[in-house]
Amino acid sequence: MATIHVDGKSYEVDGSENLLQACLSLGLDIPYFCWHPSLGSVGSCRQCAVTQYANPEDTRGRLVMSCMTPATDNTYISIEDKEAVEFRESVVEFLMTNHPHDCPVCEEGGHCHLQDMTVMTGHDRRRYRFTKRTHYNQELGSFIAHEMNRCIACYRCVRYYNDYAGGTDFGVYANAARVYFGRPESGTLESEFSGNLTEVCPTGVFTDKTHSARYNRKWDMQYAPSVCHGCSSGCNISPGERYGELRRIENRFNGEVNQYFLCDKGRFGGGYVNREDRPRQPQFRSGTSVTTVSVDQALDQVISTLQGKKILGVGSPRASLESNFALRELVGQDNFSTGISQKEQNLVELAASIMQTQGIYNPNMREIESYDAVLILGEDLTQTAPRMALSVRQAAKNKAKQMAADRRTPEWLAEPVQRIGQDAKSPIYILAATQTRLADVATGEVVASPNDIARLGFAVAAAVQGETLTGLDDDAKAFAQSIADALKAAKKPLIISGTSLQDPAIIEAAAQVAQNLGPAAGLSLTVPEVNSMGLALLGGLSLEQAFAQDYDVMVVLENDLYRRLPATRVNAAFEKAQSVVVLDHSETDTVKQADVVLSAASFAEGDGTVVSQEGRAQRFYQVYDPSYYKPEYAIKESWRWLHAIETGLKGKSIIWTVLDDVIDSVVKNVPVLDAIQDVAPDAGYRVHGLKIAREPRRYSGRTALRAPISVHEPKQPVDVDSALTFSMEGYVGPQKAASLVPFAWAPGWNSPQSWNKYQDEVGGHLKGGDSGIRLFDRLPKRPARSYVAPSAVMSHPESFRLVPMHHIFASGEFTIKTPAMESRIPEAAFALGEQDAARLNLKDGASLKVQAGETTVSLPVQVIEYLPAGYIGYPVGLAPTISLAEPVSVAVGV
Repeated sequence: MATIHVDGKSYEVDGSENLLQACLSLGLDIPYFCWHPSLGSVGSCRQCAVTQYANPEDTRGRLVMSCMTPATDNTYISIEDKEAVEFRESVVEFLMTNHPHDCPVCEEGGHCHLQDMTVMTGHDRRRYRFTKRTHYNQELGSFIAHEMNRCIACYRCVRYYNDYAGGTDFGVYANAARVYFGRPESGTLESEFSGNLTEVCPTGVFTDKTHSARYNRKWDMQYAPSVCHGCSSGCNISPGERYGELRRIENRFNGEVNQYFLCDKGRFGGGYVNREDRPRQPQFRSGTSVTTVSVDQALDQVISTLQGKKILGVGSPRASLESNFALRELVGQDNFSTGISQKEQNLVELAASIMQTQGIYNPNMREIESYDAVLILGEDLTQTAPRMALSVRQAAKNKAKQMAADRRTPEWLAEPVQRIGQDAKSPIYILAATQTRLADVATGEVVASPNDIARLGFAVAAAVQGETLTGLDDDAKAFAQSIADALKAAKKPLIISGTSLQDPAIIEAAAQVAQNLGPAAGLSLTVPEVNSMGLALLGGLSLEQAFAQDYDVMVVLENDLYRRLPATRVNAAFEKAQSVVVLDHSETDTVKQADVVLSAASFAEGDGTVVSQEGRAQRFYQVYDPSYYKPEYAIKESWRWLHAIETGLKGKSIIWTVLDDVIDSVVKNVPVLDAIQDVAPDAGYRVHGLKIAREPRRYSGRTALRAPISVHEPKQPVDVDSALTFSMEGYVGPQKAASLVPFAWAPGWNSPQSWNKYQDEVGGHLKGGDSGIRLFDRLPKRPARSYVAPSAVMSHPESFRLVPMHHIFASGEFTIKTPAMESRIPEAAFALGEQDAARLNLKDGASLKVQAGETTVSLPVQVIEYLPAGYIGYPVGLAPTISLAEPVSVAVGV
């Protein structure tokens, strides 16, 4: 700790940070541009100048850059000193000489850090009357728009894109007095994290192109605290709505999960909510005939259909815990299916079981950044858990930070740390089925079959204990030993694995390595979907088990079964049912098989709880009420539909009228989920007697929103499920529970930098604690167990096996339905290694037919450098679902 003195007042601060960060954490405003909590200090903009004094008697002082000056004990500074104030104003004036005064037409207007800092410095008039420097803009793809004339050369963009996110196709270029930030030439930004440029940039150089298509000012959107549904990481988001459309998704800070950054899948992948072909009213279907009906007609028909029948309920890992539980209550526990295949269920349940094992610690995303040695078994993280991949990139820098610390250089001095470290990286080893996007930070990366990955993992576990796994060649043993040595030498070793290769032995190997390393080790396991872990804790039958039962009617909850099992098996299950009822918010192949479709709410239109791969239970909230804009819409949370059906079918009174009622029932009936009641405050929560406003104070045009319907403005919708209001009337500010923060705003702070005002210290955690409850920390621990290495699978030169190939944009069920993603989705193709391609005499684009069981798929071939011999890469999400378990037959040129 240290005591600093600011303008005559004394403050206790951490002492390890710089003056800018210390003052911002105290709530003191100092303008800045180049500094960012995640990027450190470089002192390039000179905007954060303050006057520093040698002692209390010093009246002259000297100007210092607060971001480059440590907050040491007995530091005396002044923010309000006249010289410092005038210097900061002059810096802004200098920056504005070439900055266009286009705020009225700039998309960042009202959401702009440059605007905030200009006002903060007091600069309010321009004296420069000459020609401004101008630049050509670049076409950067379907996500990001480029307006280089607005640049103030703060260098944040290139420091984030290259140094933090590992991008290689973006840079800074200079010629005389001209500095340019962009690509060597126009083209799509290659990084999977490029969208963060829209929030990192303090001006309007990089803007959200998906929002530009249907633009409105940021203060004219309605927001809600939410959770990204793109994968299992549980990143926090702030979706924004206007006129009944989801217009934009912004990062919502969570100090233990995503912090300041999202992947592009999470930021730009929500466009499917606005699709015209989605069900927005209940429907009766017969073949291609679709009839829209009222809510009462739909409920009457479903209740009549279910009366006296045996019902099979099929849940979903993309539906909330509340909706899955409601389906279980309707059909009974013995007739409830998780909606996933037996293989996937076994994998997720194995992961959940390991996370509850004595001695296993599951770190959060922020903690992953602190580990100094990492072993990744079987996961291409950038494709399956991209935000975790970004955390691993930061972990790779810990060796350089330690080298700097040994030279008494604080880690927030970004440039000196980088110069001291040079190319030094913490050891990161990757064992995967193909080359990954983290190869550039890997100490060693091996491409191997799933079986070989598992066996190498067990060899590492054995080497940690000074033993040797039999059956490996000398090279494999030596590699396993080098990994074990690096992990044992580390202060905090981390093992990462997951379900993507569909091999339980890989997960078991990861658990064995973590157990053998002892309590200092961390273990993180990825699972497929947003609520896969929650569904594993809830329990239920696999699809194969469910389809083997006798049933008359099938009720499917937010699930496309054709993505779970081969079409022949799903078709047989539908034919077995006399009637099929589907609840969903998207037009899927399963919806097309339904007799009755009930229009379910997406994450933007409903509330619910999901559990991430970390075991973190989090709540997402309704962003808007669609029926306010289109009264004919009947979009409801699935749990409301299911409870209405259950009460009508059983002749009971409705007891679930609000979300809290459902949560109470879940807690009462599912003990392992009792902590979800603590995830967020209930609907009665108030701040100063007020509910929380979903809309900023400056929200405008409310009277015009429904003008096409009526010139009379109706009462705003009432949210009975949460402590949020569909209005700007209510509390706006940092004094509320973290789980209920819909957007960040503070007086004088309109940009994403306003998250500073919501944090206990800048870049740290949210006041009152970050959102979410870690369920595994509260559950009883199971005894540790030993796992057995699998036998080697001998490959046959004439046979092939399939290995899943995931793609960040193409493998998601809904990203492929999002218009902005279309240009980023590759064509479906089988991947084939160079050796096998030569053996089959195949080149890029040649046709290959693969048959597994009753399913046959024909696709062109893409020859890649790294793929294990005897394996064909199968494009998950781009081709029909197929069994990957057994060898497949192949035919060339068919």
